[in-house]
Amino acid sequence: MDKHELKYLSGFGSELATEALEGALPEGQNSPQVCPYGLYAEQLSGTAFTAPREANKRAWLYRIRPSVVHKPFVASSSKHNLDYDFDSRHPNPNQLRWKPFSLPSARTTWVEGLHTVCGAGDPKSRHGVAIHVYLCNTSMVDSAFCNADGDLLIVPQQGTLHLTTEFGLLKVGVGEIVVVQQGMRFAVEVSGAARGYVLEVYDAHFVLPNLGPIGANGLANPRDFLAPVAAYEDRDVPFTIIQKYQNHLFEARQDHSCFDVVAWHGNYYPYKYDLNRFMVVNATAFDHCDPSIFTVLTCPSLKPGVAIADFVIFPPRWAVQEHTFRPPYYHRNTMTEFMGLLYGNYEAKETGFLPGGATLHSMMTPHGPDAQCFNAASTEALVPKRVADGTQSFMFETSLGLGLTEWGEKTCCAIDDEYFKCWQPLAKNFDPNNKPVQKTAVKGKPVTE
Repeated sequence: MDKHELKYLSGFGSELATEALEGALPEGQNSPQVCPYGLYAEQLSGTAFTAPREANKRAWLYRIRPSVVHKPFVASSSKHNLDYDFDSRHPNPNQLRWKPFSLPSARTTWVEGLHTVCGAGDPKSRHGVAIHVYLCNTSMVDSAFCNADGDLLIVPQQGTLHLTTEFGLLKVGVGEIVVVQQGMRFAVEVSGAARGYVLEVYDAHFVLPNLGPIGANGLANPRDFLAPVAAYEDRDVPFTIIQKYQNHLFEARQDHSCFDVVAWHGNYYPYKYDLNRFMVVNATAFDHCDPSIFTVLTCPSLKPGVAIADFVIFPPRWAVQEHTFRPPYYHRNTMTEFMGLLYGNYEAKETGFLPGGATLHSMMTPHGPDAQCFNAASTEALVPKRVADGTQSFMFETSLGLGLTEWGEKTCCAIDDEYFKCWQPLAKNFDPNNKPVQKTAVKGKPVTE
């Protein structure tokens, strides 16, 4: 199959079935005594066998060789920049901003170019998150990466990624995301420099957020999530499986490509989503809604309404609120917020926060619009206005307190030490003698001016 002209299956968490050769899927059962075409049946479980039906995730793969055919795993000697030592460094509660992360000059694959910025928890206890950036320029060849610890949500910022997976092929450009779930093997091909962000979750899988009073439709619609169709490789070559297990990298050698799945069915697979398809919901009368209305995917915790991680975007939209300060309000939060910018200018900080960079606002650390944004938004005419055209920013939000890595805080040399200065010009406007005049511009809603 041409990697540049791909076909996909549609639906989030749907039961899907696909075969690259007609008749490769067994009829009426999962594990016949002899599979069609002499294939092997193999189940990949994403949850416990006894998980409730609505949460149970698994896929049946019909492959040329079972994945067990490999030499023993050994500790990887390859260079890597993954770091999960989140507790040894002293906590840093400050507002943090990173300038665009530098792209490599030496040949660097996607796995070699993964750099851990911050995180919390431990995959041994199946609890926590990690945030990485990838900085690469070279395609993976005769190798595959597998994360045994959790799911990876990948957000390209520069360059298109071509993913070869056990389930088929995915092309993911800037403005799209891809989720490769726990245990799935994949390789990344690039043409030129590529940069982006990765959210790793250990606890569970991503789901669509509940819509509540929004109703049956809105935000990210299930049919807009795309999964690959089966596309297999029958190649006998020296091949390496790079597996992350308990936050260590291991390698196993085998004599064939692992991308030899001829057919598969189930509800556990990698998938991608185009952020431009997000149906924005917003306030149309007054005040500023909480950013939860922009949630694309969530990984829920055991506490109702509290997420291990949310993936939130701030897409182009209309702002029409009356008598309202329209940008995001000043805020201290029980959640930790890591933001990235794919392109354009973020509405609340039009300078300093650049594509390919990031910000981190830890729990209960105050943040909000810079002085320039506040002054402009406080005096502008409140006419209907387009917001964020030509811009796409996002947020990884978590209920966990994140610890910085040595690379994230020091080695990357991208920390903007002057970030705090963007709020210093905020003036004291308080005047106890200037009593506000009550007016009613919206029926039944008194406002002050």
